[in-house]
Amino acid sequence: MSFLATMSRSFRVAIYGIRHATSERNVRIHLFIAVFVMTAGVYFELQVWEWCLVVLAMGMVLSTELLNTAIEQLANVVRDQNHLSRGATKLTRDISAGAVLIASISSAIVGLLIFIPKIFA
Repeated sequence: MSFLATMSRSFRVAIYGIRHATSERNVRIHLFIAVFVMTAGVYFELQVWEWCLVVLAMGMVLSTELLNTAIEQLANVVRDQNHLSRGATKLTRDISAGAVLIASISSAIVGLLIFIPKIFA
């Protein structure tokens, strides 16, 4: 298989994973907030460095949400294959959800630091 074919397949698989994850409620919420923030960024005419921080923050939240979704899917498989109770995978789920919470709080702080001065200017 050629390099381009391998890369093309890798992108298709990744896009499939992202599309699948958008069926999750929390992923859709984060995507909605990202669109809102981008719209606000255009409205307030963010500078390039501000866009860089906003895009990094949004990417961090969306990436951790996708990882959380993957961990939850894997926990479901492990639980089901081993006939475990939901409690057996609770800590794993809670830790990955905590990672999303930390990323979301950090991103919200970045957003507030960038947008509050513009709102009240």
